[in-house]
Amino acid sequence: MGYQTYLDLIRPLLGDQEVVVSGMQAEVKRCRAAIDRALAGRRVALVSSGDAGIYGMAGLALEILAAQGRRLGPPGCEAPVDLFFEVIPGVPALAAGAALLGAPLMHDFAVISLSDLLTPWDLIERRLEAAAQADFVIVVYNPKSKKRDWQLAALREIVLKHRTPATPVGIVSRAWREGQAATATTLAEMLEHPVDMQTIVFIGNSQTYAFGPYLVTPRGYVGKYEVGAGPGGEG
Repeated sequence: MGYQTYLDLIRPLLGDQEVVVSGMQAEVKRCRAAIDRALAGRRVALVSSGDAGIYGMAGLALEILAAQGRRLGPPGCEAPVDLFFEVIPGVPALAAGAALLGAPLMHDFAVISLSDLLTPWDLIERRLEAAAQADFVIVVYNPKSKKRDWQLAALREIVLKHRTPATPVGIVSRAWREGQAATATTLAEMLEHPVDMQTIVFIGNSQTYAFGPYLVTPRGYVGKYEVGAGPGGEG
């Protein structure tokens, strides 16, 4: 069971399973239908993109099961349960995108979604302000949609209060999928690049720097150890 786009991505893995497709913004209905089938004795896979536990379906499924008072346990557990429940880890977009950019997440970072569908904008704004002030690398999910096209510019204004316009920014779309694109730019120029709901934006901290097409956020090794000497002893 899943959203059409996500099921298309795993089509080569599917055999004779029953495949149930639902549209965008039908997450609650999808979870309830999956739970009902599982309670009826079916073995159900509820498919998310990236990692199901990061802005995915695992949390919603558990919230619904908790509200229903269900008893859960991992597959094979001996305790009496209503359902076996297991989350299969995946590669989240932040990890896939960071790999294409080099090493932007080598130090502390904050992950914030700009979607105000479920979270009020004033709360998102406070979190952005706190992350920028604390000098976290900021990873931005859901930066822009057709109906929601102003939040990324608002984020930029918040971050510019705490970082220079030359701060490195990475923009990755469709990481490791068809149509993949990765761009290294700056806070000053980030709004000049195409961004949509399948894009992740990485905003460097005060120490992040560009190294060719890559972004590097130092963790502190260079300041503590001698790392610059080559085989001949030259830096």
